[in-house]
Amino acid sequence: MSETANELVFNDRIDTDTQISSAEAMVLLGRSFALLRHVKGLFAGKFLFALVGILPPLLIPWTGKIVVDQVLLQKPFGESEVRFPPFMDPLIAILEGNTPLAIMGTILTIYAVLLVLFGVRAGGAVTSGLTQGHDSATQSELALSAGSSQSSGIFGVIELMINIRLTQRLANTLRTELFRKLARLPMTTLDDNRIGDSVYRIMYDTPLVPEICFNLSIAPLFAVLGAMISLYLMQYSYGPVAPELVWIAAGLIPLALILTVPLSGFSRRLNQASRASGAATTNTMEESLENISAVQSLGGSRHERERFARDSDQSFKRFRFSFLFGQAMFVVSMFCTVVAGIYVAILVSDLIIGGTMTPGDYAVLFGLYLQLGGTALGIGMYWINLQTNVAAVRRVFFFIDYPSETPGDIHSRLTVQDTIRLDHVSYHYPDGRQALTDIDLEFRVGELTAIVGPTGAGKTSLAYLLPAFLRPSEGRILFDGIDIADVGVDAIRDQVAYVFQEHMLLSESIRSNLLLANPTASENDLRWAIDTAGAGQFVDSLPQGIDTVMGRRGDKLSVGQKQRICIARGLVRDTPVLVLDEPTAALDPETENALVTSLQKAAAGKLVIVIAHRLSTIKRADRIVFLDNGRVRAIGSHETLMADTDGPYRRYVELQTG
Repeated sequence: MSETANELVFNDRIDTDTQISSAEAMVLLGRSFALLRHVKGLFAGKFLFALVGILPPLLIPWTGKIVVDQVLLQKPFGESEVRFPPFMDPLIAILEGNTPLAIMGTILTIYAVLLVLFGVRAGGAVTSGLTQGHDSATQSELALSAGSSQSSGIFGVIELMINIRLTQRLANTLRTELFRKLARLPMTTLDDNRIGDSVYRIMYDTPLVPEICFNLSIAPLFAVLGAMISLYLMQYSYGPVAPELVWIAAGLIPLALILTVPLSGFSRRLNQASRASGAATTNTMEESLENISAVQSLGGSRHERERFARDSDQSFKRFRFSFLFGQAMFVVSMFCTVVAGIYVAILVSDLIIGGTMTPGDYAVLFGLYLQLGGTALGIGMYWINLQTNVAAVRRVFFFIDYPSETPGDIHSRLTVQDTIRLDHVSYHYPDGRQALTDIDLEFRVGELTAIVGPTGAGKTSLAYLLPAFLRPSEGRILFDGIDIADVGVDAIRDQVAYVFQEHMLLSESIRSNLLLANPTASENDLRWAIDTAGAGQFVDSLPQGIDTVMGRRGDKLSVGQKQRICIARGLVRDTPVLVLDEPTAALDPETENALVTSLQKAAAGKLVIVIAHRLSTIKRADRIVFLDNGRVRAIGSHETLMADTDGPYRRYVELQTG
């Protein structure tokens, strides 16, 4: 694979080691099988229906022998050297001594019952019949609602519905767990993880896990059970007269495994490449559409279209490689099965001509042989096809196992009533960059504190420590004296609301965006937050007021309006600590003045921290923390810090105003 192709397919920034050994594959299979504990009742139902479903196909070949020998050729029972199996004795006792017409009538009655209960040929499989696409993603869409039964008719339809429900519940359980883990990734990981890749894992990788559960339990169990029963019947009835038939049949399954198992590793690599390239296509689509305004304004539509076309073509190409490999394995296995079948046909014909068997034995032997051949082919291909699932499962469990934030509420009564203290805190990013060094700082409830400093000073990194978006590399953070190092993020974020500089709005109504922060907020709470954020006038002027849908990321609003809605959402959260990152950057002076006044009032019972560059906002803070190069250089009010003629804050202000 060329370097360009490798980057295109494996463009994950976190999940980069995609190779799976056979031992790792077995562990993944075991973990998938363990998921059946979530659907014990449905699985038991599927198991019972599948167990009953293997019985009718065993009966059909022997009734075919009776039709040929006793109805068409009108031979008496017991003339052939071939013995009927014991389960046929009750039927033979009923049929023996009857006319050929009466025998045929009884057989047709049995067929009619089997037709209603088990379908056209009592053993003909029924599936959900959804249309398949020709790439990994659309194949996964089919797998999400997949179901099958080795029977059809009433029995098969009931089993199919149980199977579909089981598949969907398993997939939903795993989807939900994966979504929960991805949503709990640390902030530094989220910065590197691509949204399209996460979407692909949730939507298209998880549906293949239920299939593994079946392929590890019901499928091989009943395939082997059916094969053992068929071999027993062959041995019982034909072993004494033609033991070579039994040996040929017994060798089909080992032969299929010998042909396919050694190539399982190659199959895993092909399928991993197919799924990774599909994720790359999803990444490209998500990134282009998420930034469509920039793409259009910069004339990049053609470039992005061509980029998506390349990625999409690569995705189909990788799937074709995987598909062709599977088909090649199928052809090889089928060829061996057909060769063995031709030999069996010649051998049976010789035995019939020699009088050892009757023409009716064709129906039995080929019925049993087809079952065994299909089982052998299925087991051989099942192992190859399983590698498709293993590649998907590895991608799912990678992030389920990935270190994430701890949601547990260790200190359920954690509160901030007095202070937040940063005790000699330092932080460096995973890539080694030092963001903060030896921060010794105390924030007090009831104050409006401004964090100020040049670009890259560490302001946002410091603020990210308070809601535990980042955890200190050194030092401690204390909420009213409690070290939050081992406190779950849910408990911490119940105390801290963070309003980002970027306007992260849902494509829903203003009301829905506000209720995201506090679903129990009353109408009065919403109104207070809107008015405090200076958004009341423009919200009232909208066609549906607070119920106006804001469009994609709030793009129906101006930048300043979006900023005020974000601030209102932070206020609705009603936490003891409120952190605002550049809250006044897009506001006019009048609106800024009103907002800062409101924040000063809100700070009477809260700790309000503002990251700001605008001097008009900064100088109205109760305290100013000046950062530079990741260190606290000065703390005090605007007047106090400006009084220091050689102080770093004064130099910063003079540069801003000069």
